Amino acid sequence: MRNDLSIYRTYASNWWDGSQRFLRLLHNLVPARLSHFDEVVGTWHGKAVLDLGCGGGFMAEALAKRGATVIGVDPIEAAIAAAEAHAGQEGLAIDYRVGSGEAIPLADRSVDCVVCVDVLEHVADVDRVLDEIARVLKPGGLFLFDTINRTMLAAFIIVHIGESVLRLLPRGTHDPAKFIKPSELSAKLVARGLSVGPLVGFGPCGLNRRLDFTFGRLPSVQVMYVGHACMPAATEHGPQTARCVAGPVG
Repeated sequence: MRNDLSIYRTYASNWWDGSQRFLRLLHNLVPARLSHFDEVVGTWHGKAVLDLGCGGGFMAEALAKRGATVIGVDPIEAAIAAAEAHAGQEGLAIDYRVGSGEAIPLADRSVDCVVCVDVLEHVADVDRVLDEIARVLKPGGLFLFDTINRTMLAAFIIVHIGESVLRLLPRGTHDPAKFIKPSELSAKLVARGLSVGPLVGFGPCGLNRRLDFTFGRLPSVQVMYVGHACMPAATEHGPQTARCVAGPVG
C-alpha cells in the first residue's frame, strides 16, 4: 500500500519520545524549513499562523516559540492528542483542531500565514486543499510550503532508498504518483491568484550524533523543494498584486 497515512496514527504516542527514526527525521527538518521561512516572513510575532497537517506538533511548537499565534490542524486524532499533550507540558498555547486540508475548520481570511510541510504529497485532493488555503489566507497573507518533486530521481531516493534500502521511513509512506512538479504547483497557485516566490532545493546535508540526517538547502529542486506564495494585499483601491520575487518553476 502506498501513501499509507495510518503510520501517523500508529506512532502518534511516540511523536516526541525519540524512539522512531522517521519521526526524528521529521523533527530534524524543522530548522531547515524555518531557515527559509524566517527569511520570507521576517517576524512571526503576533501573526496568526495555520500549521496545516501539523501531526504531533513539531513545526507548530517551533512557530509558537517564535511568537506566532498558532492553529494546528491534522486529520489524525491521535496525532492531535499527542500535540496537545506535549504543548501543555511545554506551556504553549496552541489551538489544535482535527480537520483535513480539503475542509479546513477556519473562517475565510482568518490567518496571516499557512505553513504546509510534508503534506501536499499526501493529500487526497491537492486542488481542493489549495482552494482552502487560498480561502483562509488574509489579503497579503503567505503560503509557506515544501513538497517532493515528481521525478525519477525523487522516486528512487525517497521511496527506493529511503523506504526500502535504508529504512529511514516506514514502507508505503509515499506514493511517487502523488509527488508534484514545481511547475505544476506554481501554475495551480497562480490560478488561485497567488504570486509565487523562489523555489529552493533542500534535503539531507549531514549527520548528527545519533547518525540521523540533518537538512539544509541544496542547489537542485529535483528531489525536494521549499517555497512560498503571496496572496494579493487589499487596499482602498481594491486588490494589490502580491510582491513575491519570481523564482524557478522547472
